[in-house]
Amino acid sequence: MKDKFNLTREQNVFVAKRNIVDYIWKSANLEGIGVTYPETQAIYDGGIVNGLTVDKIIAINNLKYSWQFILENTEIEDDFKVLCHLHKLTCDKLVLDQNLGRIRTTPVNIGGTSWKPNFPIESQIKEELQELFNQVEKTKTEIAIEIMLWIMRRQMFIDGNKRVAMLFANKIMIDNGCGIITISQENQPTFFEKLIKFYETGDYTDLKQWIYDTSIDGMNLD
Repeated sequence: MKDKFNLTREQNVFVAKRNIVDYIWKSANLEGIGVTYPETQAIYDGGIVNGLTVDKIIAINNLKYSWQFILENTEIEDDFKVLCHLHKLTCDKLVLDQNLGRIRTTPVNIGGTSWKPNFPIESQIKEELQELFNQVEKTKTEIAIEIMLWIMRRQMFIDGNKRVAMLFANKIMIDNGCGIITISQENQPTFFEKLIKFYETGDYTDLKQWIYDTSIDGMNLD
């Protein structure tokens, strides 16, 4: 699985900033936060949007702050500490403070399936994350996709796992000039269908390839 794009970090940040509202809008809808693109733009710009719940407005602003954290910090390791910090940013004021950036201690249910994730154990999470990063035979794009799907299935946080997973994966993508992972509105039903199968089987072969084929944005310099 080759890298589709070979950008500098500066070029990749340019791509992200150019399309940031679109990425936030798609990510929010992927997590079931029903907002339109114009509403997302208005919230991003600090405007007033009538008819939206406070939680939706907070969620969009949290995604904005999370993206800013990724784009503005160049010397931060891709590790468990950053993963937890992204959870704090994305879920601030949306979950209880004692759950922000912390491994969940209560069971969770997954919509669309009877499958239930195991309780996460911090030492195992750190070990599994490092093993995924240590796959020297794979490109950064492939590693980023695998880590994103691993976070989604691991369900280590009480809420916001898909948002955090995509943000963390995109930090890897941007830092290595590989583009942006973003799932379009029209592709989201297919994504969820494949995600449920992945949850139930643990086999991400099909979903990983589908994301690679359909859901990586970038800029060709030729």
